[in-house]
Amino acid sequence: MIARLFVNKNSHYLFVMKQLQSLFPITMYTTWQSSAGSVLPKHLLNWLLDPSSLTARLSKCCQQFRVEVIGQEIQPCSAQEATTDINKGEDVLVREVLLFCDDIPQVFARSLLPLKSLTGEEQQLAHLGNQSLGQVLFSNKELRRKCIEISSFSQNSQVSALAKHLGLTEQRELWGRRSTFMLHNKAIMVAEIFLPNAFAYQQSHSEKQQEKLYESR
Repeated sequence: MIARLFVNKNSHYLFVMKQLQSLFPITMYTTWQSSAGSVLPKHLLNWLLDPSSLTARLSKCCQQFRVEVIGQEIQPCSAQEATTDINKGEDVLVREVLLFCDDIPQVFARSLLPLKSLTGEEQQLAHLGNQSLGQVLFSNKELRRKCIEISSFSQNSQVSALAKHLGLTEQRELWGRRSTFMLHNKAIMVAEIFLPNAFAYQQSHSEKQQEKLYESR
């Protein structure tokens, strides 16, 4: 009986992942901007602007953290995603993954790794599989992160469509961030969007208490 339940659960998981992989690539056509002057809740901004490893932070919030690859392939960089470090039309390795905490999808991440950056030690970044890109990047002391930009994603966005495929039916505006990492003077762009049930949207007990205290003044 237990073996049958395991097979059924595994079959459902494979079915869901196959559906998600059919959505690849999940493009993010949006306007990225500075967080200056933002009126977003403090707890959400705390997650969006955290310069440390998101993988490490999520891992501390759960018992089991894992990465699932949606898709990975070489594509020309679009005009919408081009930056001062990654040119329009430049060949990049596009990597899209989901970050799970205790089987709950928390984050959709899309990374652009220019082929010219995948040389020397950085060649390993093209063969990570289900290993976290962030874990590898932040383990290198030479890593430098440029400014973090943020953006919202409406219910009509492809990211929201992905959330619905994952069974995340809560209606909310999604928020994400992106930044360029420099490793040995090689650029890597990473965008991370917090899905509907993410910790980023949830206030801690202490934050709620502080908010009540502020409102009572």
